[in-house]
Amino acid sequence: MLKVLRSSRFVDKAPAEIQAILLDEGIYLCSVATMYRLLRAHGETGERRAQAEHPARVKPELIATGPNMTWSWDISKIKGPATWSYFHLYTIVDIYSRYVVGWMVATCRIR
Repeated sequence: MLKVLRSSRFVDKAPAEIQAILLDEGIYLCSVATMYRLLRAHGETGERRAQAEHPARVKPELIATGPNMTWSWDISKIKGPATWSYFHLYTIVDIYSRYVVGWMVATCRIR
């Protein structure tokens, strides 16, 4: 039975699916519970399908060894004087010196 479960035809299928395929062909080898029992006894009850392995993601890091080498930006929403009125504050920051290189305020209406 293990030879059938490990064959290239069934290696990526669940035991219930294997039994259904074999029953369609008129073959009964054992129950689904027995298939699971055999797989569990040999430590093969985990994921049977081939899994893609993705490389670990590298978190981007901004490095500046002097001023004006790398800038970052931010947008902040500021409440306006009237109801439902807001301003957007756009800022550009030099990450080495932490100075604001540029900024702009724009109106924004939320509807």
